[in-house]
Amino acid sequence: MRSGHSLAFQQFEDVLSEVQITPAENNDADIENLITSSSLNVETSAVQAPFRMTWSAESDWEPDDPDAVSSGSCLIVPVPVNDERGHLLRSVGYAEAAPAESEYLFLGDGTFVLTTQYEQSIAEERIWFVSEHVRCRSSVLRTSAGSGVLQTSFASEVRRLSS
Repeated sequence: MRSGHSLAFQQFEDVLSEVQITPAENNDADIENLITSSSLNVETSAVQAPFRMTWSAESDWEPDDPDAVSSGSCLIVPVPVNDERGHLLRSVGYAEAAPAESEYLFLGDGTFVLTTQYEQSIAEERIWFVSEHVRCRSSVLRTSAGSGVLQTSFASEVRRLSS
């Protein structure tokens, strides 16, 4: 469940999503392509725990079709610098539908902070676990100059357990 506030459109949005995460192998050709096309000069051996993420979401704010379901997938490739920080390569970004390179940082309390400079915006996401099966995520989307806030969102996410 996620709620968002688009400052540009002065609109609140409620979203129900299903997210699936599956591990990927380091020798996957898509990982090699993502690394090669990035600005990072790293070897495939530097990658740790790459994964694919797929999602589908229903929003209460779809101006053209209220019953529309958005969906997508991306490959996510972590490239650690040390135990607390590193880079994240994504085949599709969060704020703009293009490959993205992000910097990540783990804070002392375990919060994961992800910052991505896109062509037209800057996204900062924070993810933290409230319990083993409940996580929270907040995001702020700023102008590319960083001076204006375009959108904010908060999500509480519950892991679906298989019976």
